[in-house]
Amino acid sequence: MSRSDAEAPAELTRPADSGWRELWLKEDWWAIWLGLGIVVIAYVAFANGSSIRWIAVTPARWSSVAQLGAHFAANIDRYVAQFIAWLAVFSLALGALGYKAREFIPAFLLLYLVSVAVFAIGQWDQASIYNLEPPLVALAVGLVLANVVRLPKWLDAGFRVEFYVKVGIVLLGATLPFTLIVWAGPIAILQASIVSIVTFLVIYWVAIRLKLDPRFAATLGAGGAVCGVSAAIAVAAAVGAKKEHASIAIATVILWAIVMIFVLPLVSRALHLPAGVGGAWIGTSEFADAAGFAAAQAYGDFATQGVVAGTADQSVWAFTLMKVVGRDVWIGIWAFVLAIVATTRWERAETGRRPSPAEIWWRFPKFVLGFLIASLIATAASGDLGLADFNKTVNPGFVAPIKDLRTWSFIFCFFSIGLTTRFRELATGGSKPFLAFTSGVAVNVVLGFILSVVVFASHWETLAR
Repeated sequence: MSRSDAEAPAELTRPADSGWRELWLKEDWWAIWLGLGIVVIAYVAFANGSSIRWIAVTPARWSSVAQLGAHFAANIDRYVAQFIAWLAVFSLALGALGYKAREFIPAFLLLYLVSVAVFAIGQWDQASIYNLEPPLVALAVGLVLANVVRLPKWLDAGFRVEFYVKVGIVLLGATLPFTLIVWAGPIAILQASIVSIVTFLVIYWVAIRLKLDPRFAATLGAGGAVCGVSAAIAVAAAVGAKKEHASIAIATVILWAIVMIFVLPLVSRALHLPAGVGGAWIGTSEFADAAGFAAAQAYGDFATQGVVAGTADQSVWAFTLMKVVGRDVWIGIWAFVLAIVATTRWERAETGRRPSPAEIWWRFPKFVLGFLIASLIATAASGDLGLADFNKTVNPGFVAPIKDLRTWSFIFCFFSIGLTTRFRELATGGSKPFLAFTSGVAVNVVLGFILSVVVFASHWETLAR
């Protein structure tokens, strides 16, 4: 990922004692302000019997081009308003960070227009058959353009990979109220925790044995253990990994995530696993939310067709419990723990000096705090409701619009990743990172199978919302 994150002005990137100025001079804080701003507005609207659904417009499901065209014709004002809103908040933040709005605006216009097209492709009623999840389509389109077409340099201003994903992570928190942990139940949390810890340790251990830098090893491990791209970026920032390390980790995560979209549903079908069991295995073994959701939907379709036992909802819900709830909540834990390890052990061994608490605070990815606060707000919105009432009231009025905006942010991120990824540059990383991550893949898939199909099979087979 060579061109997306052009270096910011030096005074904005070095860990200086900036005090309160850090609150508007660091990308992490701006991700919090923007993400939490959206969440707070959504919460206030919901508390007053309204919603932000109007501005959180997304392409509707469609089966014909005429139907899609009618949707855009009827909602063009909503898309224009959404574009202006995104452009305004991103321009404000990037302007404060030292970037030029006149360079960002035309680049973001192109980014948004392509993202609309990508989102529309993902809403095609046949998209699930071909695993056309919008973020993955965005990635594929970006990769093709970046490696086949020579893009003008001025477009780089719009490809703010890390900023988009950080905003998306904060919004992700609002879709994961802490009450979900209770609703998920101890088995889902236990299984997800076992997989997250074991997968990280295996990847890290193998990477260290292959003589990779501990920071690189941690970035790879988090990418495999938690939520793929998001975790890799968060942990890379927490441990001070090089930008090329994050790029290689992201590329490796995405490669295996795409492979698993096809392998896991097909193998599960061959073994005639019930829908809930197959969904749990996918949630345990996939490396990215978008890819895993596509795989879970594909396997749910087999249940709808009567090929496997169970229902489509069981597949998607089991995946959601395992991946989106159980494993994704580990992003904050790993970032916090590894920030401490990096500053107190790895860097102390290199420099010989004792780190100060301020250094740990500086290194910690602040947008993770936004994730936690957004989750607390969602928990407040949930109150003492049960899961059924939550799905009936809070989810459509509060969570769903935020989830749609989060998807937009992740599409911006994945498209930017594709547009800034050069295969020839990733090849310079050698085979060691791939081997380390692949060792985690092997353990992850086998361990996930044992837990889902053998140890907790009865739980997932009878799963009900």
